[in-house]
Amino acid sequence: MARIFITGSTDGLGRAAAQALIQESHQVVLHARSPGRAAALDDLAPRSAGVVIGDLSSATGTRNVAKQVNALGRMDAVIHNAGVYSTKGRSPTPEGHPTIIAVNALAPYVLTALMQRPRRLVYLSSGMHRDGSGSLRDIDWSERRWNSSQAYSDSKLYLTALAFAVARRWPDVLSNAVDPGWVATKMGGASAPDDFDEGYLTQTWLAVSEDPAATVSGRYWHHRRPLPPAREVEDPVFQDQLSARLAELTGVSLF
Repeated sequence: MARIFITGSTDGLGRAAAQALIQESHQVVLHARSPGRAAALDDLAPRSAGVVIGDLSSATGTRNVAKQVNALGRMDAVIHNAGVYSTKGRSPTPEGHPTIIAVNALAPYVLTALMQRPRRLVYLSSGMHRDGSGSLRDIDWSERRWNSSQAYSDSKLYLTALAFAVARRWPDVLSNAVDPGWVATKMGGASAPDDFDEGYLTQTWLAVSEDPAATVSGRYWHHRRPLPPAREVEDPVFQDQLSARLAELTGVSLF
């Protein structure tokens, strides 16, 4: 039996992963953005190991989530599932970062740094990470003309590179990134063509399976198959430059 924390577990892939792991008798810690959103977990909460609440678009909220999870004890695995696809304009956070960058990249970085180190980390990426910009000059979109789709691709490139950086720097942790495919969620839309179950089952497999195929690190997965990621993801120089930039933006050092 494993203890797993899943961000963004009120709906979509995060909720499906939580439900599957609870059904397998694992201890799952759920996460909701707000008390209002936590109501969506009323059916799962009694069978869970707890519910933490915090807005990952806020630095204060993200730090508070890490504090709440740490108070529950060390997790065996963390699935960084929460994400934002589109906003109107930069939609600046209280700290002035674009919401897409804050939720998709800054929050997972801060949680990774502040939470007790788990045995496994799973970061929810996207095939769109391959369209991300390899330039780290304007992560905050303070100079570029806003483009939600490009910001999303950038954020997923950063997140995927973070997963590989952790795999390289923390050999005692299994750290992987997952492309769930284009699946029917609020983010993906009802007409999304990919298999929804495969979208979350890869996450749960990497989080708890003792299958030798799942107990590896530094891979980019799609439907339980490893695929080559964007070139920057496997570049140690890019990983280190990204880590330094994220530390600068968040005031939190990971390595």
